[in-house]
Amino acid sequence: MRIETKAIHIGRSVDPATGAVSLPLHTSTTFQRGADGTFPSGFEYIRDANPTRNAFEAAMASLEGGSAALAFSSGMAAITAVFEGHATGGRIIVPDDMYFGIRSLIDETDIGKRFEFKPVDMRDLDALRVAVTVAPTGLVWIETPSNPLIRIVDIQAACAIAHEGGALAVVDNTWATPVLQRPLELGADAVMHSATKYIGGHSDLMAGVVVVPEGSPLERPLRMIQRHKGSVAAAFDCWLALRGLQTLPIRMRAHCQGAQKIAEALVAHPDVEKVLFPGLHDDPGHGLAQQQMSGYGAMLSFVIRGGAEAAMVVAGRLKLVTRATSLGGTHTLIEHRASVEGPKTMAPAGLLRLSVGLEHPQDIIDDLIQALKGLG
Repeated sequence: MRIETKAIHIGRSVDPATGAVSLPLHTSTTFQRGADGTFPSGFEYIRDANPTRNAFEAAMASLEGGSAALAFSSGMAAITAVFEGHATGGRIIVPDDMYFGIRSLIDETDIGKRFEFKPVDMRDLDALRVAVTVAPTGLVWIETPSNPLIRIVDIQAACAIAHEGGALAVVDNTWATPVLQRPLELGADAVMHSATKYIGGHSDLMAGVVVVPEGSPLERPLRMIQRHKGSVAAAFDCWLALRGLQTLPIRMRAHCQGAQKIAEALVAHPDVEKVLFPGLHDDPGHGLAQQQMSGYGAMLSFVIRGGAEAAMVVAGRLKLVTRATSLGGTHTLIEHRASVEGPKTMAPAGLLRLSVGLEHPQDIIDDLIQALKGLG
Protein backbone atom coordinates (compact mmCIF):
# COMPACT_ATOMS: atom_id res chain seq x y z
CA MET A 1 0.00 0.00 0.00
CA ARG A 2 1.43 3.37 -1.01
CA ILE A 3 1.76 6.33 1.34
CA GLU A 4 -1.15 8.28 -0.16
CA THR A 5 -3.45 5.34 0.54
CA LYS A 6 -2.04 4.68 3.99
CA ALA A 7 -2.57 8.33 4.93
CA ILE A 8 -6.30 7.95 4.28
CA HIS A 9 -7.06 4.39 5.36
CA ILE A 10 -4.73 3.06 8.07
CA GLY A 11 -6.28 3.16 11.54
CA ARG A 12 -9.68 4.05 10.16
CA SER A 13 -12.61 2.13 8.74
CA VAL A 14 -16.26 2.80 8.10
CA ASP A 15 -18.07 3.09 11.45
CA PRO A 16 -20.08 -0.17 11.82
CA ALA A 17 -22.73 1.49 14.00
CA THR A 18 -23.62 4.35 11.64
CA GLY A 19 -21.88 3.75 8.34
CA ALA A 20 -19.97 7.01 8.77
CA VAL A 21 -16.99 7.19 6.42
CA SER A 22 -15.13 9.71 8.58
CA LEU A 23 -13.76 8.43 11.87
CA PRO A 24 -15.96 9.43 14.84
CA LEU A 25 -14.43 11.58 17.59
CA HIS A 26 -14.41 9.67 20.88
CA THR A 27 -14.15 12.04 23.83
CA SER A 28 -15.31 9.72 26.61
CA THR A 29 -12.89 9.62 29.54
CA THR A 30 -14.08 6.26 30.84
CA PHE A 31 -15.47 3.00 29.45
CA GLN A 32 -17.99 0.47 30.75
CA ARG A 33 -16.91 -2.76 32.39
CA GLY A 34 -18.55 -6.01 31.42
CA ALA A 35 -20.58 -8.18 33.80
CA ASP A 36 -17.42 -10.01 34.84
CA GLY A 37 -15.60 -6.76 35.63
CA THR A 38 -13.36 -6.81 32.56
CA PHE A 39 -13.34 -4.36 29.65
CA PRO A 40 -14.71 -6.14 26.58
CA SER A 41 -14.06 -3.09 24.36
CA GLY A 42 -10.38 -3.04 25.30
CA PHE A 43 -10.69 0.49 26.68
CA GLU A 44 -10.69 1.43 30.35
CA TYR A 45 -9.63 5.06 30.86
CA ILE A 46 -8.68 7.83 28.45
CA ARG A 47 -5.13 8.21 29.74
CA ASP A 48 -4.43 4.53 29.03
CA ALA A 49 -6.04 4.36 25.60
CA ASN A 50 -8.69 6.08 23.50
CA PRO A 51 -10.16 4.91 20.17
CA THR A 52 -9.32 8.16 18.38
CA ARG A 53 -5.79 8.30 19.73
CA ASN A 54 -5.26 4.63 18.89
CA ALA A 55 -6.29 5.34 15.29
CA PHE A 56 -3.84 8.23 15.01
CA GLU A 57 -1.04 6.15 16.50
CA ALA A 58 -1.74 3.28 14.10
CA ALA A 59 -1.70 5.66 11.15
CA MET A 60 1.60 7.27 12.18
CA ALA A 61 3.27 3.91 12.79
CA SER A 62 2.27 2.80 9.32
CA LEU A 63 3.40 6.00 7.58
CA GLU A 64 6.85 5.85 9.22
CA GLY A 65 7.21 2.10 8.71
CA GLY A 66 7.29 1.43 12.44
CA SER A 67 5.69 -1.13 14.73
CA ALA A 68 4.04 1.27 17.20
CA ALA A 69 3.49 4.97 17.78
CA LEU A 70 2.83 6.92 20.95
CA ALA A 71 1.00 10.24 20.79
CA PHE A 72 1.86 12.98 23.29
CA SER A 73 0.33 16.33 24.15
CA SER A 74 2.96 18.28 22.19
CA GLY A 75 6.22 17.88 20.33
CA MET A 76 8.09 19.02 23.44
CA ALA A 77 6.26 16.42 25.54
CA ALA A 78 7.38 13.76 23.06
CA ILE A 79 11.00 15.00 23.13
CA THR A 80 11.02 15.07 26.92
CA ALA A 81 9.62 11.53 27.04
CA VAL A 82 12.43 10.26 24.79
CA PHE A 83 15.06 11.96 26.94
CA GLU A 84 13.54 10.49 30.10
CA GLY A 85 12.82 7.08 28.67
CA HIS A 86 16.02 6.05 26.90
CA ALA A 87 17.32 2.89 28.47
CA THR A 88 20.65 3.92 29.97
CA GLY A 89 19.44 7.26 31.27
CA GLY A 90 22.88 8.69 30.54
CA ARG A 91 24.66 11.18 28.37
CA ILE A 92 22.76 12.67 25.42
CA ILE A 93 24.42 14.01 22.25
CA VAL A 94 22.45 16.86 20.65
CA PRO A 95 23.09 19.06 17.59
CA ASP A 96 24.95 22.28 18.28
CA ASP A 97 22.22 24.05 16.29
CA MET A 98 19.48 22.21 18.18
CA TYR A 99 15.87 23.38 18.08
CA PHE A 100 15.70 26.26 20.53
CA GLY A 101 12.89 24.60 22.49
CA ILE A 102 15.34 21.85 23.45
CA ARG A 103 17.93 24.40 24.51
CA SER A 104 15.30 26.04 26.73
CA LEU A 105 14.26 22.63 28.10
CA ILE A 106 17.87 21.98 29.09
CA ASP A 107 18.49 25.44 30.54
CA GLU A 108 15.21 26.08 32.31
CA THR A 109 14.00 22.71 33.67
CA ASP A 110 15.39 19.83 35.70
CA ILE A 111 16.15 17.92 32.48
CA GLY A 112 19.40 19.84 32.20
CA LYS A 113 20.39 18.72 35.69
CA ARG A 114 19.35 15.09 35.31
CA PHE A 115 21.24 14.41 32.08
CA GLU A 116 24.53 15.48 30.59
CA PHE A 117 24.03 17.09 27.16
CA LYS A 118 26.88 17.34 24.67
CA PRO A 119 26.31 19.63 21.62
CA VAL A 120 28.04 18.55 18.39
CA ASP A 121 27.96 19.67 14.77
CA MET A 122 26.54 16.40 13.46
CA ARG A 123 27.56 17.14 9.90
CA ASP A 124 31.10 16.39 11.15
CA LEU A 125 30.93 12.63 11.53
CA ASP A 126 34.39 12.43 13.07
CA ALA A 127 33.37 14.91 15.77
CA LEU A 128 30.21 12.89 16.38
CA ARG A 129 32.22 9.67 16.72
CA VAL A 130 34.53 11.28 19.27
CA ALA A 131 31.58 12.65 21.24
CA VAL A 132 29.86 9.26 21.36
CA THR A 133 32.95 7.27 22.35
CA VAL A 134 34.73 9.65 24.73
CA ALA A 135 32.21 8.85 27.47
CA PRO A 136 29.30 6.39 27.89
CA THR A 137 26.43 7.73 25.79
CA GLY A 138 22.79 6.70 25.90
CA LEU A 139 21.20 8.71 23.13
CA VAL A 140 22.07 10.62 19.96
CA TRP A 141 19.39 13.16 19.02
CA ILE A 142 19.40 14.01 15.30
CA GLU A 143 17.61 16.93 13.65
CA THR A 144 17.64 17.13 9.86
CA PRO A 145 16.88 19.51 8.24
CA SER A 146 17.83 21.65 11.23
CA ASN A 147 16.09 24.72 12.63
CA PRO A 148 16.72 27.45 11.45
CA LEU A 149 20.07 26.85 9.69
CA ILE A 150 18.59 24.13 7.46
CA ARG A 151 21.62 21.86 7.88
CA ILE A 152 21.42 18.32 6.53
CA VAL A 153 22.82 15.46 8.62
CA ASP A 154 23.69 12.02 7.22
CA ILE A 155 21.11 9.93 9.08
CA GLN A 156 22.48 6.53 8.14
CA ALA A 157 26.04 7.41 9.11
CA ALA A 158 25.03 9.18 12.33
CA CYS A 159 22.88 6.22 13.41
CA ALA A 160 25.71 3.79 12.69
CA ILE A 161 28.10 5.87 14.80
CA ALA A 162 25.56 5.98 17.64
CA HIS A 163 25.16 2.21 17.54
CA GLU A 164 28.93 1.65 17.47
CA GLY A 165 29.07 3.55 20.76
CA GLY A 166 26.17 1.61 22.28
CA ALA A 167 23.74 4.53 22.03
CA LEU A 168 20.26 4.82 20.58
CA ALA A 169 19.67 7.19 17.66
CA VAL A 170 16.42 9.17 17.44
CA VAL A 171 15.54 11.47 14.54
CA ASP A 172 13.30 14.52 14.68
CA ASN A 173 11.45 14.12 11.35
CA THR A 174 9.08 17.05 11.85
CA TRP A 175 10.34 19.17 8.97
CA ALA A 176 10.71 16.38 6.40
CA THR A 177 7.69 14.23 7.40
CA PRO A 178 7.45 10.55 6.41
CA VAL A 179 6.57 11.73 2.90
CA LEU A 180 10.08 13.07 2.27
CA GLN A 181 12.35 11.15 4.68
CA ARG A 182 12.39 7.62 6.17
CA PRO A 183 14.68 7.57 9.22
CA LEU A 184 13.74 4.08 10.43
CA GLU A 185 14.86 2.68 7.08
CA LEU A 186 18.18 4.48 7.56
CA GLY A 187 18.86 2.92 10.97
CA ALA A 188 17.09 5.18 13.47
CA ASP A 189 15.78 3.62 16.68
CA ALA A 190 12.83 5.99 16.81
CA VAL A 191 11.32 8.93 14.96
CA MET A 192 9.74 11.98 16.60
CA HIS A 193 7.28 14.49 15.14
CA SER A 194 5.76 17.65 16.39
CA ALA A 195 2.39 16.77 14.86
CA THR A 196 1.42 20.39 15.46
CA LYS A 197 3.27 21.18 12.22
CA TYR A 198 2.89 19.35 8.89
CA ILE A 199 1.06 16.30 10.25
CA GLY A 200 -1.87 18.46 11.35
CA GLY A 201 -1.17 20.89 8.57
CA HIS A 202 -3.67 23.61 9.48
CA SER A 203 -2.17 25.37 12.54
CA ASP A 204 -5.11 24.29 14.71
CA LEU A 205 -3.86 21.45 16.94
CA MET A 206 -1.03 20.58 19.29
CA ALA A 207 0.40 17.06 19.54
CA GLY A 208 3.62 15.08 19.35
CA VAL A 209 4.28 11.50 18.37
CA VAL A 210 7.13 9.00 18.63
CA VAL A 211 7.29 6.01 16.26
CA VAL A 212 9.36 2.96 17.17
CA PRO A 213 10.26 -0.27 15.34
CA GLU A 214 9.39 -3.74 16.59
CA GLY A 215 11.26 -4.71 19.75
CA SER A 216 12.33 -1.18 20.57
CA PRO A 217 13.70 -0.69 24.10
CA LEU A 218 12.00 2.71 24.06
CA GLU A 219 8.43 1.50 23.63
CA ARG A 220 7.62 0.39 27.18
CA PRO A 221 9.30 3.37 28.95
CA LEU A 222 7.50 5.76 26.61
CA ARG A 223 4.17 4.06 27.28
CA MET A 224 4.72 4.34 31.01
CA ILE A 225 5.57 8.04 30.71
CA GLN A 226 2.54 8.57 28.51
CA ARG A 227 0.24 6.73 30.90
CA HIS A 228 1.55 7.69 34.33
CA LYS A 229 2.85 11.20 33.68
CA GLY A 230 -0.28 12.03 31.75
CA SER A 231 1.25 13.76 28.73
CA VAL A 232 -1.09 12.05 26.27
CA ALA A 233 -2.50 13.73 23.19
CA ALA A 234 -6.10 14.86 23.50
CA ALA A 235 -8.71 12.95 21.50
CA PHE A 236 -9.79 16.04 19.57
CA ASP A 237 -6.19 16.87 18.59
CA CYS A 238 -5.74 13.28 17.40
CA TRP A 239 -8.94 13.55 15.37
CA LEU A 240 -7.70 16.77 13.78
CA ALA A 241 -4.31 15.16 13.08
CA LEU A 242 -6.01 12.23 11.36
CA ARG A 243 -7.92 14.70 9.22
CA GLY A 244 -4.64 16.40 8.33
CA LEU A 245 -2.88 13.13 7.50
CA GLN A 246 -5.32 12.46 4.67
CA THR A 247 -3.85 15.30 2.62
CA LEU A 248 -0.26 15.14 3.91
CA PRO A 249 1.35 13.58 0.81
CA ILE A 250 -0.27 15.99 -1.63
CA ARG A 251 0.29 18.98 0.68
CA MET A 252 3.99 18.21 1.01
CA ARG A 253 4.43 18.13 -2.76
CA ALA A 254 2.77 21.53 -3.07
CA HIS A 255 4.77 22.94 -0.14
CA CYS A 256 8.03 21.72 -1.70
CA GLN A 257 7.25 23.06 -5.16
CA GLY A 258 6.46 26.47 -3.73
CA ALA A 259 9.57 26.56 -1.54
CA GLN A 260 11.81 25.72 -4.49
CA LYS A 261 10.44 28.60 -6.56
CA ILE A 262 10.66 31.06 -3.67
CA ALA A 263 14.23 30.03 -2.80
CA GLU A 264 15.33 30.51 -6.41
CA ALA A 265 13.70 33.95 -6.54
CA LEU A 266 15.40 35.04 -3.32
CA VAL A 267 18.83 33.88 -4.51
CA ALA A 268 18.53 36.29 -7.41
CA HIS A 269 17.76 39.31 -5.21
CA PRO A 270 20.69 41.71 -4.58
CA ASP A 271 19.64 42.48 -0.99
CA VAL A 272 19.62 38.80 -0.01
CA GLU A 273 23.07 37.78 1.16
CA LYS A 274 22.38 34.06 1.41
CA VAL A 275 19.56 31.53 1.07
CA LEU A 276 19.67 28.36 3.17
CA PHE A 277 17.70 25.67 1.35
CA PRO A 278 18.88 22.18 0.32
CA GLY A 279 17.01 22.40 -2.97
CA LEU A 280 19.61 24.86 -4.25
CA HIS A 281 22.48 23.16 -6.10
CA ASP A 282 25.17 25.13 -4.26
CA ASP A 283 23.73 24.46 -0.81
CA PRO A 284 26.19 22.40 1.32
CA GLY A 285 23.47 19.85 2.07
CA HIS A 286 22.13 19.48 -1.47
CA GLY A 287 23.87 16.23 -2.41
CA LEU A 288 23.08 14.51 0.87
CA ALA A 289 19.46 15.68 0.76
CA GLN A 290 19.21 14.14 -2.73
CA GLN A 291 20.35 10.82 -1.29
CA GLN A 292 18.14 10.58 1.81
CA MET A 293 15.11 12.74 0.98
CA SER A 294 12.53 12.52 -1.79
CA GLY A 295 12.01 16.29 -1.69
CA TYR A 296 13.76 19.27 -0.16
CA GLY A 297 11.03 20.39 2.21
CA ALA A 298 9.22 23.69 2.59
CA MET A 299 11.40 25.43 5.18
CA LEU A 300 14.03 27.91 4.12
CA SER A 301 15.98 30.71 5.74
CA PHE A 302 17.46 33.76 4.06
CA VAL A 303 19.90 36.34 5.33
CA ILE A 304 19.22 40.01 4.59
CA ARG A 305 22.12 42.37 3.89
CA GLY A 306 22.14 44.94 6.68
CA GLY A 307 21.65 42.63 9.65
CA ALA A 308 18.84 42.58 12.19
CA GLU A 309 17.58 46.08 11.50
CA ALA A 310 17.12 45.42 7.78
CA ALA A 311 15.55 42.01 8.47
CA MET A 312 13.02 43.58 10.82
CA VAL A 313 12.16 46.20 8.18
CA VAL A 314 11.50 43.47 5.62
CA ALA A 315 9.36 41.44 8.03
CA GLY A 316 7.35 44.54 8.92
CA ARG A 317 6.61 45.40 5.28
CA LEU A 318 5.10 42.04 4.37
CA LYS A 319 1.40 42.10 3.56
CA LEU A 320 0.56 38.50 2.68
CA VAL A 321 3.23 36.56 4.56
CA THR A 322 2.31 36.35 8.25
CA ARG A 323 4.80 37.18 11.02
CA ALA A 324 4.25 34.27 13.41
CA THR A 325 5.96 31.41 15.19
CA SER A 326 5.56 27.80 14.05
CA LEU A 327 5.43 26.17 10.63
CA GLY A 328 3.80 23.53 8.50
CA GLY A 329 0.37 25.12 8.00
CA THR A 330 -1.44 26.47 4.97
CA HIS A 331 -0.27 30.05 5.61
CA THR A 332 3.26 31.18 4.79
CA LEU A 333 4.91 32.33 8.03
CA ILE A 334 8.07 34.33 8.65
CA GLU A 335 10.09 34.91 11.80
CA HIS A 336 13.31 36.65 12.86
CA ARG A 337 14.87 33.79 14.78
CA ALA A 338 17.74 35.64 16.49
CA SER A 339 15.36 37.94 18.35
CA VAL A 340 13.20 34.97 19.37
CA GLU A 341 16.09 32.81 20.54
CA GLY A 342 18.14 35.44 22.33
CA PRO A 343 21.88 35.51 23.12
CA LYS A 344 22.47 31.77 22.64
CA THR A 345 21.12 31.75 19.09
CA MET A 346 23.24 30.47 16.21
CA ALA A 347 21.04 32.33 13.71
CA PRO A 348 22.77 35.22 11.92
CA ALA A 349 21.37 38.64 12.86
CA GLY A 350 19.87 39.15 9.42
CA LEU A 351 18.26 35.72 9.13
CA LEU A 352 14.54 35.33 8.49
CA ARG A 353 13.02 31.84 8.62
CA LEU A 354 10.24 31.15 6.14
CA SER A 355 7.66 28.37 6.37
CA VAL A 356 6.22 28.18 2.86
CA GLY A 357 2.49 27.58 2.91
CA LEU A 358 0.03 26.63 0.20
CA GLU A 359 -0.63 29.99 -1.37
CA HIS A 360 0.41 30.45 -5.01
CA PRO A 361 4.20 30.81 -4.81
CA GLN A 362 4.27 33.81 -7.14
CA ASP A 363 2.05 35.74 -4.72
CA ILE A 364 4.54 35.03 -1.93
CA ILE A 365 7.46 35.99 -4.17
CA ASP A 366 5.75 39.27 -5.08
CA ASP A 367 5.17 40.05 -1.40
CA LEU A 368 8.80 39.32 -0.52
CA ILE A 369 10.10 41.40 -3.43
CA GLN A 370 8.01 44.43 -2.47
CA ALA A 371 9.18 44.08 1.16
CA LEU A 372 12.82 44.01 0.02
CA LYS A 373 12.45 47.01 -2.26
CA GLY A 374 14.67 49.97 -1.49
CA LEU A 375 16.80 48.32 1.20
CA GLY A 376 20.06 48.89 -0.65
